[in-house]
Amino acid sequence: MKLMNKLVATLFGIGYIKGGGTIAAAVTCCIIYFVWQTTWLQLPVAFLIIGITIFFIGVYAGNKVEPYWGKDNYRVVIDEVAGMWITMLFIPANLWLLIAGFILFRFFDMVKPHYIKSMEKLPGGVGVMMDDVLAGAYANIVLQMFIYLVIPHISNTAFNISLRA
Repeated sequence: MKLMNKLVATLFGIGYIKGGGTIAAAVTCCIIYFVWQTTWLQLPVAFLIIGITIFFIGVYAGNKVEPYWGKDNYRVVIDEVAGMWITMLFIPANLWLLIAGFILFRFFDMVKPHYIKSMEKLPGGVGVMMDDVLAGAYANIVLQMFIYLVIPHISNTAFNISLRA
């Protein structure tokens, strides 16, 4: 197995650490926060392209390491990066929402409700990635509902969130 595949799959070794999935999601939050500081990367299309790229890189790395490490091995944490990225897709750049997204994503990733667990049965790297992508989609839906259904009814200054494009 090539070193680069291991590095990508483990997010440069984070997958070897106890709690690697949570750490990888937290590192992704830090990356997202810094991406938000770059104006052109805040554009939804740029954020989406980065997310799609992460997904396909993860599928490739998952396909390469699965024959050696087995199905959805704990060391593979690139899926957490993709899941966290999906969580924050089309979400306003706001630290509180990023923290909420992290908590929601980890919740859905650990509990694996409604169809998330069944995604692990998909073959190869797709199976590695899809359970976390779906967990990220669930977290994103909850965040979107919070933003558009709850925040308008409470003080916007508490969250300092602009809902205008």
